[in-house]
Amino acid sequence: MKMGMLIDTTKCVGCGACEEACQAQNGLPPDARKELSADRYTVVTTVGGANVRRMCMHCENPACASVCPVGALHKLPNGPVVYDADKCMGCRYCMVACPFSVPKYEWSKAIPRVRKCIMCNERLEKGQATACAEACPTGATLFGGRDDLIATAKERIRKDPSAYVDRVYGLEEAGGTSVLYISNVQFGLIGLKTDLIKEPYPMLTWKVLSKIPSIVAVVGVALTGIWWITSRREEVKKNEGNDDDKGGE
Repeated sequence: MKMGMLIDTTKCVGCGACEEACQAQNGLPPDARKELSADRYTVVTTVGGANVRRMCMHCENPACASVCPVGALHKLPNGPVVYDADKCMGCRYCMVACPFSVPKYEWSKAIPRVRKCIMCNERLEKGQATACAEACPTGATLFGGRDDLIATAKERIRKDPSAYVDRVYGLEEAGGTSVLYISNVQFGLIGLKTDLIKEPYPMLTWKVLSKIPSIVAVVGVALTGIWWITSRREEVKKNEGNDDDKGGE
């Protein structure tokens, strides 16, 4: 079953329990910054009057994994997008490709790694919920099957339409994500990107690559044509010169 998380901003009180649980689970040092970093995989900030949690969205078809030339990032069948530091060559293409600007780099370390949430994959393998969801005292973060979470999100919106924006964020954004949001504030006002396409971002790459043979063919024909025209002009010019010489005789 493909797992995921549902974040309900209406239930978040900003206690920071999810942040503390994440730091402890991943052995991360104290980091008071309220932004994602190599030492902080999730943060809760107050934006637009709502407490909003930020973390890796664990895309259904992740752009970060699609651009990684060595397979250091990959999507697991059960949901998490995980990272293998032993394979990473430090190109940081993943940081550029991510539409949510999530992966961070350990710039200050001699042997730096790319760091981000991996959805507590070790816990999932044991049948446990993510540490953050387990620690949440209000149910603002729910862990479960993605399809079940989508059903729960839609049911909450249906039962209390005045309390929520009529939309499940992550259902279609960037081709869909394993981390979903519902909120009483428009998503653009709480810092979530609303200009993302519904198609998986890796598909854009393949569309371009699929056209390369045609482009090469067209360019090749064009260059051949230019070469032929140039050669023909030289040939005509040469012949005209020979005719002039014969005429002079």
